[in-house]
Amino acid sequence: MLHLYGWQTTQRRKMGHPPDSPSAPAPAGTTAIPGLIPDLVAGTPWPRWALIAGALAAGILLVSCLLCAACCCCRHHRKKPRDKEAVGLGSARGTTTTHLVQPDVDGLESSPGGAQQWGRLQLSLEYDFGSQEIRVGLRQAADLRPGGTVDPYARVSVSTRAGHRHETKVHRGTLCPVFDETCCFHIPQAELPGATLQVQLFNFKRFSGHEPLGELRLPLGTVDLQHVLEHWYPLGPPAATEPEQVGELCFSLRYVPSSGRLTVVVLEARGLRPGLAEPYVKVQLMLNQRKWKKRKTATKKGTAAPYFNEAFTFLVPFSQVQNVDLVLAVWDRSLPLQTEPVGKVHLGARASGQPLQHWADMLAHARRPVAQWHPLRPAREVDRMLALQPRLRLRLPLPHS
Repeated sequence: MLHLYGWQTTQRRKMGHPPDSPSAPAPAGTTAIPGLIPDLVAGTPWPRWALIAGALAAGILLVSCLLCAACCCCRHHRKKPRDKEAVGLGSARGTTTTHLVQPDVDGLESSPGGAQQWGRLQLSLEYDFGSQEIRVGLRQAADLRPGGTVDPYARVSVSTRAGHRHETKVHRGTLCPVFDETCCFHIPQAELPGATLQVQLFNFKRFSGHEPLGELRLPLGTVDLQHVLEHWYPLGPPAATEPEQVGELCFSLRYVPSSGRLTVVVLEARGLRPGLAEPYVKVQLMLNQRKWKKRKTATKKGTAAPYFNEAFTFLVPFSQVQNVDLVLAVWDRSLPLQTEPVGKVHLGARASGQPLQHWADMLAHARRPVAQWHPLRPAREVDRMLALQPRLRLRLPLPHS
């Protein structure tokens, strides 16, 4: 080896090159191993500024991940004692007080808002001294009952006019119904000081008893009726005992406009006065305030809740639907030749309240039976409202079915 190295040195001197120094650094491309990072940098095809930017981005991303992991750990450790304190039953002993869970009943009754829990009602009153009639205008109601909507309607009556009352239209899904309806009551001027105006609000339910929402009792003797009055009145709780009712009748209505068929299905009655011998239902149809057609069910012996389930069909042209009155009356045959009416229900375009709503639902849902319970009203009140004329005897042209 030494001989070979000496020969190479001699040849380099002859060619004019200086001899190799043992301590000189190796040129590029030799097998000498420099530092690892400079070698990697020199071997990559990217420029140096790109490598520096990538290194900074990777460092920032790594630091962000570490910070997020640290924050999550801190939150987890902080929530554990609170959860244990809220759920653990042992920590709740001796720290819960009664007034924090539920207020006292006395405190609720004496609260300022307790008087407004039944809502408010806007009324207008006008008395005509000439005709001795009082006009009651039901404008609107507000804040009837918190915690969900209802289907309210109002019932107006006067204490001196037993059996005479007015029911408004049912308003769907609201706590602030706008009635805008007016009713009249004949009250002599001498009876005004002792008369009381009663307005009851109910939640309409088709197949069960209607839920009372509030009540207003206004003594007319304390009101100055010399002028037209319009005020907001607070509603009070409904009466503990409802006035005695004649009973209720359930039936369904179905109308087909193309054929003019009106089908009445008398289902059942309930709440009739005890002691009825043979109750039955009479279905009567009037046209232009004249008696036109009638049908009746079979009698049911000795029951206050008879079940009939009988259907009757009448041919009524669509052009005459608005001129028709339908009356369903419960009768009692106590003696072979003596009958008396128990109560009646009047439906049609001239009706009001629930019967008018039922009639409108029948017309809105043609060809579909609509069933509903109706409270019976005194027979004299319905007859006075109908003001029937002598019986109608004619035939009307019917559309081809």
